[in-house]
Amino acid sequence: MEALSVYAPRYAPVATAAGLRLPASAARAFQVVERLAGSTTTDFGAPAIPALADAAAPTAAQARRLAALVEASWTLLAGVASGAPAVLRKGPRGGGRDRDDVVAHVSAAEFAYARKIGVRHRAADDGVHAPDEVAALRADVLNALRAARSGEPGDERGWPARYAARRIAWHALDHAWEIEDRSTAGAAVL
Repeated sequence: MEALSVYAPRYAPVATAAGLRLPASAARAFQVVERLAGSTTTDFGAPAIPALADAAAPTAAQARRLAALVEASWTLLAGVASGAPAVLRKGPRGGGRDRDDVVAHVSAAEFAYARKIGVRHRAADDGVHAPDEVAALRADVLNALRAARSGEPGDERGWPARYAARRIAWHALDHAWEIEDRSTAGAAVL
């Protein structure tokens, strides 16, 4: 909870870009509404499984909000990447991808994530997608999120729209912040 409160200022521009407002109390007032068992994925920081609340069918307004938050996350990532140096500062043990590799990784993951909500585009054999391929995929993902009216995944291995939006946005933001942190000389490694 403490780490999440520290990140509230980083989430605020995403909410604003999505046409929402993050309340000033967001960094201080949390209400835990559900607890889930963790896994190696959650140990890494990723939302690993859908919450029970994700099974609630989104209203049209909620579906538009989910899509707007995902789109704002992609916009933030693009803005951060465009202002970052091509070669990023390495991690404490000398590792880490450079800017273009981080962006390519996010895009490649989205081709897999999109399948979880029924959006199927051909993934590149080498994991590197042309900008127009990424744009087409993202447009279809946003359309699928906006059209979501069921809390159920499309198939047994799929994701509910609420979880898909959270996972896709988390991934884009996690790597946007990685690029930011590793672009700044002397910045703390988070």
